[in-house]
Amino acid sequence: MKYNFDKIINRKGTNSFKWDAGEILVKIGYADKFNDETIPLFVADMDFECPQPVLDALRKTVDQQMFGYTTQMTSSEYYSALKNWFKRRQNWEIEDNQIIYCPGTVHALIMAIRAFTKPDEKVIIQQPVYAPFYKTVVDNGRTVVNNELLNDNGFYTIDFNDLEEKAKDEKTTLMFFCSPHNPVGRIWTKQELKKVAEICENNNVILVSDEIHSDLIRTNETFFPIADVSDLQNVVVCTAINKTFNLAGLHCSNIIIKNRLLRAQFQKELGMKSPSPFEINALISAYNEGEEWLEQLNEYLDENFDFLEKFLTEKMPKVKYRRPEGTYLAWLDFSDYNLPEEEIHKRIYTDANVILQDGKAFGEKCSLFQRICLPTPRSIIEKAMNRISEQF
Repeated sequence: MKYNFDKIINRKGTNSFKWDAGEILVKIGYADKFNDETIPLFVADMDFECPQPVLDALRKTVDQQMFGYTTQMTSSEYYSALKNWFKRRQNWEIEDNQIIYCPGTVHALIMAIRAFTKPDEKVIIQQPVYAPFYKTVVDNGRTVVNNELLNDNGFYTIDFNDLEEKAKDEKTTLMFFCSPHNPVGRIWTKQELKKVAEICENNNVILVSDEIHSDLIRTNETFFPIADVSDLQNVVVCTAINKTFNLAGLHCSNIIIKNRLLRAQFQKELGMKSPSPFEINALISAYNEGEEWLEQLNEYLDENFDFLEKFLTEKMPKVKYRRPEGTYLAWLDFSDYNLPEEEIHKRIYTDANVILQDGKAFGEKCSLFQRICLPTPRSIIEKAMNRISEQF
C-alpha cells in the first residue's frame, strides 16, 4: 500500500510528551513558553501513522479482551520475526537464547552499568552523543570518560589514539557506542567498527553498541552492524522496534548478548521482564510485514533532508550542516552567527516558538549546536524553518 506521510495527525491531548508536555518544559526551564502555536521538533519520535499491519495487530490484541501476564519465551513467532529481520536486512545470524527482552534501550544501558561495572570504574562515551549515555553513567555512580569525536566541517570521526589510551586504564571496563550515531548521523565504516571492537577486546572493555537507528538509513548508504566485524564475545547489542516503526511508547527493546556469562550477568541484574501482549504482537507484525512502510518512510525522510539542505543553503547559509548518513536527526551548527548560546536559544525557542534540542545536552563543547528531529510532515518542518530563519 501507499502511505501518506504528508498527513497531519493531531497528537495534542493524547499524553504525547512531544505535543502535550509544554507545562513541564516551561517548569524545568527548557522553554520560556509552550502554547497552541508552538512547533515541537525536539523528541525523537515520529508524527506519522504506524504501519497498517501493526495497527491491525494491535486492534486484534484488543479483541482478545484480556491482557494478563505474558511471555515472549513461549512465542516462536516473536523470535522468528526478530531473527529473520536482522538476517534479511543485515545478514546477522541471531540465536533465540541470545535475545533478552528489555523495557527500553535507556533501561538497558542502566542494567549494563550495574551488571558489568563497579562503583569505582569508568565508562567510555563519545560526545557529542545522546544525553542518557552520560546521565546513566553519572546517576549510577560511575565515572564518565569522554573519547570526544573529531569534527571536520560537520563530518565526525573517532580519535582512535585517544580511545586506545583511555581503554588501557584498568578502571575502564565499559564503553557505550552509538551506531548509527545520534546526533551526528554517522554510519561507521567496517574499518572504524573493527578498530573500536579490537581496542575494547584487547583491553577487556565490554562494548555496548546501541543500534536502534540502524533501519533509518539514507538512500545509497549501508549500515554495518558490529556483528560484521566482531565475534561478539565482549559485545552487547541494543535493538528495538521503537525508532524504526514509531513505537517508542511501547518500550520494546531486545538486547542481543552472545556471551553466555555476560548474558547471565545482564539477565540477573534485569530480573524477570516480559513484554506486554501489545509489544509481542507489534513486534511480530512490524518485523514480518512492516518493510514496505519502512522503505517508503526512508524515501520521505530523504526528501525532508533534501528540503532542509536547500532551505539552509538559500536562507540560512551561516548554519553549518552535513547531511546525516543515518537516523532522522539533523545536527545544526550556529557558531558562525557569533551569538551566545542564550541568544540562539531565545531566537528559536521564544521568538520563533519552535522547540529543538540545545546542543549542550550532547556535550559541553556543543552549546552553539541545535538538534532537530525531522520525522514529521514536511509542511510542519517548512513552517518551523521559516519561523527560525526570520529570527536570524
